[in-house]
Amino acid sequence: MTSFGRAFVALKTLSELFDTFELEAFRLETLDDYSRSGNAETYQAFLAGEPQPADYNEAWVSELHSHTSKGKRVYRVHVLSRPLTPYLRFELGWGYQKNTTGGEEFFILDTTERPNPLEEAPDFWLFDETTPVVMHYDDTGAMADREVLGGERATEFMAYRDAAMAHAVPFSEWWAKHGT
Repeated sequence: MTSFGRAFVALKTLSELFDTFELEAFRLETLDDYSRSGNAETYQAFLAGEPQPADYNEAWVSELHSHTSKGKRVYRVHVLSRPLTPYLRFELGWGYQKNTTGGEEFFILDTTERPNPLEEAPDFWLFDETTPVVMHYDDTGAMADREVLGGERATEFMAYRDAAMAHAVPFSEWWAKHGT
């Protein structure tokens, strides 16, 4: 117990949160380019016009399936505008298409023809409506830091999630209309 009478709870890492969430993991993506945060070789293959490897993202798809097969929900909203950057064509065309096979749900909040209702929202994960994790990136799209926040901030991030979901459309619907 602290001197203020509240229990001190150690904050978990992002990996631990994925291992222990019970109901849902929500992700808000706000950048047009995450190319310096992983999958660099696969992204280069995409840019070179190579076919998508059959085993692309298999570890993540397997993890997704381990969660969704237990009734857990993993879903995200990507805030974007058209025309799509090369990275977004890769992420949506290869990544989202593949990850749906593991049960992940995707939604698009397209701000091409309307204001962004989440202009001030950061990139984040929210686990079980209790634990937000803010994702910090540098100007090149490289992961700079992950900040696991305490539950006292959960309401703020649930509001971001709810606004994102209220303004987004299912990815498959958006892709059928705007995909390349």
